[in-house]
Amino acid sequence: MKNTIIDSYSYRIAWSGEDNEYVGLRTEFPSLSWLAKTQEEALQRIKEIVADVSKDMKIT
Repeated sequence: MKNTIIDSYSYRIAWSGEDNEYVGLRTEFPSLSWLAKTQEEALQRIKEIVADVSKDMKIT
């Protein structure tokens, strides 16, 4: 897969005590997040969501 601007984003994984799951976050897209049972899944899923949204916005 080729490198895109998406690859340069910073991601953060935090524990949500309220949801009892990990939440994946992206600073540049504060309205996007993803809850998951593991840190790895939260990171993978938020990256996928950011990629989908960026594609819709035509950011590559």
